[in-house]
Amino acid sequence: MQIQKNQVVSLHYKLNEDTADGELIEETYQAEPLEFIFGVGMMLPSFEEYLENKVAGDSFAFTLEPEDAYGLYEDQAVVEIPIGSFADDQGNIDRSKLLAGAPLTMHDHEGRTYRGVVIEPKEEAITVDFNHPMAGYTLHFQGEILSVRAATASELDHGHVHQGGLDHDG
Repeated sequence: MQIQKNQVVSLHYKLNEDTADGELIEETYQAEPLEFIFGVGMMLPSFEEYLENKVAGDSFAFTLEPEDAYGLYEDQAVVEIPIGSFADDQGNIDRSKLLAGAPLTMHDHEGRTYRGVVIEPKEEAITVDFNHPMAGYTLHFQGEILSVRAATASELDHGHVHQGGLDHDG
C-alpha cells in the first residue's frame, strides 16, 4: 500500500542538522517508531511530500531548508513582555516559572496560543523567544517506512493514531 492521505504511516528516522553527518537532533531507532496520519496536517507538508507514494520497506533521505521546515529565525519574535502580564487574578507573580529556558504559553486577546521560551528574566520585563525551537535549522531526515495502513474512522475523527489501529472512543 502506497502512502496517501488518511493512511497511518509508521516509520523510523534519524534527524540531523544540515546533512547526514551533521549533529544528531533526534532519532527513533532505539525507541517507538513515529506513527501519524498522513495528509491531515500532523506533519510538515514538505516532510510528507517526500514520503508520498512510498511503501513499507522503502528507505528515505532528504533535506529540508528552514523555509520548508519551521521557518527562518525571526529576531522580531523575541520580545520583552512587561512583568505585570504574568500576574494572576490576585496580582501575584510566580517568578519560579519565569526562569531562563522555561517554556511559556501565552494567549492573545483573540484567543490564539503562542509558545515560547524565557530567554532572560528581568525585574520589570521578561524576554521571550516565540520562534519555533527548530526555526532557522536545515533538517536532514533519513529512515525507513515500517508500515502503511488505512486509518480507522475513529482515528480520522479523533485526528490521531490509536494504539494498534483499534477503533475506540478514547
